[in-house]
Amino acid sequence: MKERNFANLLAVTVLATYVLIVVGATVSVRDVATACGGWPACDGSYLPPLGDTELLVAWSHRAAALVTGLLVAATGVTVFKADVDRRVVAGVAVALFLYPMQVALGALAAIDYPGYLPVMHLALAAAIFGSLLYSLAWTIRSPDAEIERGSKTAPNPEDASPPSKLEAYVSMTKPRLMWLLCLVALAGMGLAAASAGVSLDAAVAAATLAGGCLAIGASGTFNQVIERDRDRKMQRTSDRPLATDVVPVRNAVAFGVLLAAASMAAFLLWVNVVAAALTLVAIAFYSVVYTVVLKPNTTQNIVIGGAVGALPALIGWSAVTGSIGLPALALGFLIFLWTPAHFYNLALVYRDDYERADFPMLPVVHGDAVTLRHITYYLGATFVAAAGLTALTPLGWIYSAAAIGIGGVFLIMVVRLHRRQTRAAAMKTFHASNAYLGVLLAAIILETVVA
Repeated sequence: MKERNFANLLAVTVLATYVLIVVGATVSVRDVATACGGWPACDGSYLPPLGDTELLVAWSHRAAALVTGLLVAATGVTVFKADVDRRVVAGVAVALFLYPMQVALGALAAIDYPGYLPVMHLALAAAIFGSLLYSLAWTIRSPDAEIERGSKTAPNPEDASPPSKLEAYVSMTKPRLMWLLCLVALAGMGLAAASAGVSLDAAVAAATLAGGCLAIGASGTFNQVIERDRDRKMQRTSDRPLATDVVPVRNAVAFGVLLAAASMAAFLLWVNVVAAALTLVAIAFYSVVYTVVLKPNTTQNIVIGGAVGALPALIGWSAVTGSIGLPALALGFLIFLWTPAHFYNLALVYRDDYERADFPMLPVVHGDAVTLRHITYYLGATFVAAAGLTALTPLGWIYSAAAIGIGGVFLIMVVRLHRRQTRAAAMKTFHASNAYLGVLLAAIILETVVA
């Protein structure tokens, strides 16, 4: 079998395993499995009544397990016919070894269903998924990968037309970041309200989102003040207001301080102290820890810096409860893992920019091939975190369907990026990652706030 065909089969198997994890987590948290006693039949019946929704759901989980098992077996048979790396063979072998154990645990859970068995069942499924994804990463890799890019000529800031004063101050706040981070905060608020069994207070939600937008604006402004010299060297950022001296530095600093103060006022007056403190941490983390310490000094800047994107989940939860809960941490962890899978695509596109500005981004230091592999790994970790969120929250089938559907799109785009290795493919994967998180958050909001 040709390596490309094997890679396609392996990608389908990885996606099927992900579907199985999401469906299994949803079945487990909804206690649907208790409606289907025995194994492999449900209470001795192989034909569930069409009117019994819970039995149909339980059977869909078993059908997905059967299909996934057949795909794992087919992958195991064909891996020896494909000319692949030994690490690919090892990953598939691990999946083949673990899958029968996974089935046995599922059978025991269906027969007896003690509390710890579903947890073990899901954990083993995550291990199988991880081993298959590892194999996929080494199957589609290209040791000499090099993303096609445009001109490497350094930018000339004088070529950019200066924006108006209003446009300059708005652009310093990085408004394109606001919609996604506001969705994270709103999802955190929705999870908190649903977990507590209360309705989300509209005034608290509005104050939290307004204070959050002000905090994002302050962080973005401070970031541009600090990076203005490097921004002049990068084609992507050479037209920023501070890089072109449209806004004086002292005015930008004062503007950032004003936004930060207004954000704190909004949280302290209309939300609570915990949410205000977390927001202040977010401003300091992005402006100082990420911009000053991490970004110019380590290839792990994006990985560690992902913590700042996770904070809106905690802020949203604390705005409702005045504390930090496990579901909020799980949502934040999902954002944390998603960030490298998302931003490394942009780093691939603008590698030359980052190199000119002396930022040690992963593709600059370790090359495109390593970066592509890391995108795949973090994609897999994000998928597992998304499934884990199902098991820790009252989320149901809307979220599960969204996670499966948009997750499949994200995986397809990552595989295409490995194969095409073009700027256009990297940008499409970047946009797919945005869509992935946006759809997941919208599903959470729909189930917890709207429904």
